Amino acid sequence: MDRSDAIGDERAATPARPTWLRVALRAAGALALLLVGAVGGALWSERRALRGELAGPVGPAAGVAPSTAAPVAAPATGAPGGGADEAPLEITLPPEAVRRAGLRIATAATARPAVTLTVPGTVVSNAYRETKVAALVGGVVRQILVELGSTVRRGAPLAIVFSTELAEAQMKYLAARAMLHADHQKLVRTRRLVAIGAASRQELEEVQATHDAHESELAAARQRLLLLGLTPEQIDALGGASDVAAEVTVAAPVDGVVIARGVNPGQAVMPGQELFVVADLSTVWVIGDLHESDVGRVHVGARATVTPPTTPSRPVVGRVSYLDPRVDPATRTAKVRVEIPNPEGTLRLGMYVTLALEVSAERPVTVVPRAAVQTIGERTVVYLPVADGEGRFVERPVTLGATFGDVVEVLAGLTPGERVVTEGSFFLRAEAARLRAGG
Repeated sequence: MDRSDAIGDERAATPARPTWLRVALRAAGALALLLVGAVGGALWSERRALRGELAGPVGPAAGVAPSTAAPVAAPATGAPGGGADEAPLEITLPPEAVRRAGLRIATAATARPAVTLTVPGTVVSNAYRETKVAALVGGVVRQILVELGSTVRRGAPLAIVFSTELAEAQMKYLAARAMLHADHQKLVRTRRLVAIGAASRQELEEVQATHDAHESELAAARQRLLLLGLTPEQIDALGGASDVAAEVTVAAPVDGVVIARGVNPGQAVMPGQELFVVADLSTVWVIGDLHESDVGRVHVGARATVTPPTTPSRPVVGRVSYLDPRVDPATRTAKVRVEIPNPEGTLRLGMYVTLALEVSAERPVTVVPRAAVQTIGERTVVYLPVADGEGRFVERPVTLGATFGDVVEVLAGLTPGERVVTEGSFFLRAEAARLRAGG
């Protein structure tokens, strides 16, 4: 048997497939092709859509229908909270209502209002009202009659000093007075003798010259005693050597408080040596430290307020009297001195206080009277008169800054020169609220 016969026999031996199986296999293959095609088409469409989105917005030209959703409505014009595009609310009042409201108008201005600069301060005595009490004679301190902090009146004894110098000066005064007394008697006799021709004119002149010299010596001795601290009454009471006193009383030269004492009993002192310091504390100084960046903002005469820690509810007002031209290189500060009245003595020397200085603002700002500003919820507004209409006013929101006494800074919403309602602005606020409520 040849090869062709073998093949034919083999085919004849293989059983034939049924017809329905062949149809099923062909249908399954066709379905698989359809699925593959559908998946591929979907992927291709997705990639195209992605490319279109990256390329730009899709509009009708790209085959995409426009959105039919309704647009978002803008806030109604003039409605409260309408934002930056809100139309200003206008208020119209009849003349009678304007008169009844007592409206007053002011102009927004540019100013450098005073602001407060707070620094710590220390109370010290007024050096211009300090009096140093010195020893007029040399000697030894026998007794101290006052203590630190004592309040004294002018002429009150402060100390007693034993001084041989004072005793010698009194003896010289007594000797000069005795010599003058003798010269006076001799002068009277000589004049009588000259009158009867028993003495010459020359003798009279010599006696007169001696008398005048001793009179000058007595005057100098008396003045010396006055300089050493004796009173005219004490000098006149010197009758003789038994009346000479070697003790001198050191008296207070002014009314005040003893704030320094430099001697003790038994201590030797020299003429001119300082014994006490008496200060008038009806005014005191408060010394503060200004940073060098603030020095240019403070000037002499500026108002200052001192708050003591003992009476914080009773601040005391004074004025800047001195500004040190030197800056401490270590602390970068300069001293500022404020003079404060202290009639009741509440400010004590050495006390730490709070010093508030009124200085000018660093830059000009736009300000209006505080009465012009009204608050509506979380907004602050002002009311401007309409230039071309009597009784017409416009409400305008503003942004406020710092408050300076009776005026307030306007950061936004007003420009200098614009006119605003001050007194009676609350009446316009009430009218505006009525209009918003639809009344």
